[in-house]
Amino acid sequence: MKRAIFSAALLAVGMGMQAQKAVTPPSGGKAISNELIGIFFEDISSSADGGLYAELVQNGSFEYNPTERDGWGAGTAWRLIRPGHSLGHFEPKSDRPIHENNPNFMRLYIERVGHYYDFDGWTGFGIQNDGFDGIPVKAGATYDFSVFLRNIAGEAKQVRVALVEPARKPKLLAETTIDVNSSDWKKYTAQLKAVESSSKGVLQILVLNKGTLDVDMVSLMPTDTYKGHGLRKDLAETLAALHPKFMRFPGGCVVHGGGDGFWNTYRWKTTIGPKEQRRGLKNTWGYHQSMGLGYFEYFQFCEDLGMEPVPILPCGVSCQGTNGGWWMKDQAQDWVPMDQMDEWVDEALDLIEWANGDVNTKWGRLRAEAGHPKPFNLKYLGLGNEERISPEFIERFKYIYERVTKAHPEIVIVGTAGPGSHPGNNDFETGWKLAEEIGLPILDEHYYEPRDFFLNNRQYDNYPRDRKTKVYLGEYAAKDKKLIDALAEGLYLLHVERNGDVVCMTSYAPLFARKNAENWNPDLIYYDNERVYPTCSYYVQKMFGESSGNYYYGDCVKIDNATNLQGQSVVLNTKTRKLFVKVCNASADATKANINLSRFKGLKSTGTLTVISGQAEDENNYDKQPIQPQISTIKAKKKMTVDVAPYSIMMIELSL
Repeated sequence: MKRAIFSAALLAVGMGMQAQKAVTPPSGGKAISNELIGIFFEDISSSADGGLYAELVQNGSFEYNPTERDGWGAGTAWRLIRPGHSLGHFEPKSDRPIHENNPNFMRLYIERVGHYYDFDGWTGFGIQNDGFDGIPVKAGATYDFSVFLRNIAGEAKQVRVALVEPARKPKLLAETTIDVNSSDWKKYTAQLKAVESSSKGVLQILVLNKGTLDVDMVSLMPTDTYKGHGLRKDLAETLAALHPKFMRFPGGCVVHGGGDGFWNTYRWKTTIGPKEQRRGLKNTWGYHQSMGLGYFEYFQFCEDLGMEPVPILPCGVSCQGTNGGWWMKDQAQDWVPMDQMDEWVDEALDLIEWANGDVNTKWGRLRAEAGHPKPFNLKYLGLGNEERISPEFIERFKYIYERVTKAHPEIVIVGTAGPGSHPGNNDFETGWKLAEEIGLPILDEHYYEPRDFFLNNRQYDNYPRDRKTKVYLGEYAAKDKKLIDALAEGLYLLHVERNGDVVCMTSYAPLFARKNAENWNPDLIYYDNERVYPTCSYYVQKMFGESSGNYYYGDCVKIDNATNLQGQSVVLNTKTRKLFVKVCNASADATKANINLSRFKGLKSTGTLTVISGQAEDENNYDKQPIQPQISTIKAKKKMTVDVAPYSIMMIELSL
């Protein structure tokens, strides 16, 4: 029997909890999913390398190439340096690499080591990495450096590693020296403690002896990462503040290689294990993904944030964008021959064993060797990502689905309704027909629409209530990032809460975008090397994440002269004994909300009020952040009338 989707929420009702006894929900409500708000991470707009993955060196494995972006090569993001008029040259090589998945490295030929008379001690021949628009360095902070080196010719060598702010007379931020004497690949590690700060630091690797030296897998990471697991702390904390219940990963179009074909399909097995053995890949969005942020890190992050992991695997059918499909009337697809489909079935079965298997299993042992002997307790598995629901897709999806569910009936499978998931769309209708035919637990819908859609559409009110298949709204967003767009999304989420017996999960997309590297707009969170810039939509998502619960009440709030531009909900979390009242007003007129909570027993006398408000066209950006939640303490009554400002959304949090 498949695990019930709402089991955690329903089992909490009336059960004794360690901290406090759960509250029994009063009549008049209905059970809803307590996993409505999650996150969807895709490596788009440099969200991984240069983003959530805390690595500060760009192209540290020298694997960039022109297939990924015109003009790129092994030396991209690197430059030659020779202080003191040292002499030499370097060239990319691929003979006898560290691992076949990491074929390229850089060979340095040092012919002369000079002396920089204007700056005593600054000498050597080597290479410099500028990071991602510079390397941010903070005084007093410690950085973990590692590199693989191989001494090819000449005496044993000293290698000077330095963090520097470039100038005619460079400013030294941190330094160390490594002794290299092995003629085989060897990993060297060191710590660099910064004595000064800089927003535009660079990493220099300078060889101080003549000869030939091979360099690969250069890495510089802040010692202070999120829970010590290699993720950029401020970005991870920004996600944690959303209180997400799950994370879908690694995509998105990244899953099946976008429009590049099967050679570029994301294969999870090449993203685990030692970093030097992982296979970098062309990213669908036009750059390189190192896989430093791989499946182990995704699962670890889910555990760190208390999220359910929702990995998405390809199912033998390419993205509909293949062969120019995005621009063709009849979208193109490629597909794996049926006699080769067992490989893709094994991809799913082996992932389940890797995530949940005992340490004595083949894949469970690899997880344990990576430092996690306990299972990750995978519950959900997605198959496919918004592919066109063609006959070829249906045949291959059924093939994988039947074999995975037979081997693991405890795993909840998430399918796809194709792109543009609205009633009347052919893929949508065919996807739902398939879901009902096979008894699919969850179907993933995607759509990006102008704000008016979210202001005026309430499509889940019309979904059949007796369907066994639940909805995961896996990708959605209004097509701008003004306050009015965020409020439109808020109104839509209020309608999702009302239909939380039909919709079990939602996630805004895309999640992240690096400044000056945006592949898509809008995004939920923008950032540069040193700061995070949450959008208006981020704060709305945060409000809904903070107010998750498992019972919905739709008749406790009456809004004066309500139109489709106002909405409300009351959600009860029986486990935490928290009650959340939300009211959204996307109109230009103030109104009042009349709240009646008489049915809830034991209401505490004070609560917390959070308000997000402003002008309709207000927007948070790199220059200013006018929209910030305002939080205050209020006196709580069972019957209250509250003022609701124009262009605002508010939440009252109460305890029982």
